[in-house]
This record gives sequence, C-alpha cells and structure tokens, in this order.
Amino acid sequence: MRRRPGSISRSCENGGEALGFMKGEIYKRSLIHEEYGGNRQSGISYPAKHDMVFIFTGFSGEEYGYNDRWEKGYFLYYGEGQEGDMEFVRGNKAIKTHRENKKSLHLFQKVSKGFVKYLGEMEYVGDFEEEGRDTKGNLRKVIVFKLKPKER
Repeated sequence: MRRRPGSISRSCENGGEALGFMKGEIYKRSLIHEEYGGNRQSGISYPAKHDMVFIFTGFSGEEYGYNDRWEKGYFLYYGEGQEGDMEFVRGNKAIKTHRENKKSLHLFQKVSKGFVKYLGEMEYVGDFEEEGRDTKGNLRKVIVFKLKPKER
C-alpha cells in the first residue's frame, strides 16, 4: 500500500515529532519531501523544520564507491560525497550527531523509480573508514556508518 505521509504524522505532547511510518510500507519519495522538506536528490535528507534525518539506500551504487548492506544485525551505510575523501559535513554530520541533536533517524530503501520502502527507525552506533574509489576513479577515504534498528 502506498501511503501519503500526511496520513501518518502526528504531534507529541512534548512538541517533538512522532512519525507513524509503518515498517515495510511503500511511500512515494516526493510526497515525503512535500510534507517534511529536505533534499530530494541526496541519500541523506535532514529537513530543517523537523526533528528527523531520512536515509535513502538503493542497495546499489558500487560504481560510486557505495556498498550499503546488512551485516550481523547492523546496517552499514556509506556516507555522502562522490568525489574526494568523505568528511563529517552536511548529511554525514547529521547522521553522526542525530542523537545529540535530538533527531530521529529513518531508513528507506528504493524499490522502484520514485518509491521507497520504510525499513525502520535506526540509531547511530559508530563509524569506520574504508578505502574506495570516487566517481573519477581516484582512491579516497569512505565513511561507513554502523546503524542498528532502534528498539521500542
């Protein structure tokens, strides 16, 4: 079922955000951004007016040095940046600092053009570096985030 995001958001008593995204449901990505804002093209979107960070994976992108995957119960998510060394700026910083900034972290997987499946709320556990290639074929430092599903 493809839901419109507006049918799933609600306010909390403490003024924070509570998302009612349902795990396994498919959503139109453009509608998520219409409701919450954030960068429509980036794999990491952090709407300025909401307490959340959205992460989008396609389980593809090896040609750009990305290899998002599940491993031993953790989701390994490759940071943003296609050329040169990845740094802890913009979206990468938003993931690493989501808890201290009191922002929830939500993972979506591309299922077809314009549509994403909600995989659940995640928590940043740590990160490590790998050597990889950028879009020009140059060696570079790649940031890999170790995320775990948030326990309710």
